[in-house]
Amino acid sequence: MIAYLNGILAEKDIAKVVVECGGVGYEAAIPVSTFDRLPAEGEQVKLYTHHEVREDAQLLFGFGTKQERDMFRLVTTVSGVGPKLALAVLSGMTVGDLQLAVSQGDSKRLATVKGIGRKTAARIVVELRDKINPIEALANATAETSKEQGAVLRDAMLALAALGFGEDVARAKVQAVLEEDPGLSDVEAVLKKALSR
Repeated sequence: MIAYLNGILAEKDIAKVVVECGGVGYEAAIPVSTFDRLPAEGEQVKLYTHHEVREDAQLLFGFGTKQERDMFRLVTTVSGVGPKLALAVLSGMTVGDLQLAVSQGDSKRLATVKGIGRKTAARIVVELRDKINPIEALANATAETSKEQGAVLRDAMLALAALGFGEDVARAKVQAVLEEDPGLSDVEAVLKKALSR
């Protein structure tokens, strides 16, 4: 198995890259999210990979982060979803948004991704919902825009859960507070407002 490629970015386009490692060029299919983070051709790059061996082909998929690769692998476990469809999902949504959509059962959001129909979106939600932690999903979705805000969100939700609130209630309370005042960056302030609701 090829775990990652670390070499020179020889070629890149929206759907694939060629990375030269030790004089050998490896072609890998990539999602748009990885393409957006690639350096210029001729520069050093590291891509985490998923190597799939079939009877008729060997396929290599490249990702800018381990989190993207792990989500790709998780999505391909859904019945009827192959690697091309999983790449389409990761090209249409960030990992955080995908986790959030699945944890909230939002198949309509998933169905907006090109190539994903309503039935496939519903199947992804049903089969992955128990495999994604809703607190982490919400924190990751927020963290993609602000790492500090994501940490506050996660810590506040964990604190509410420790106080006996269910995950859904804790998420709803913290989300409502942060929607009302997105500038809050102190866990204690978020908790006070959430508890007063």
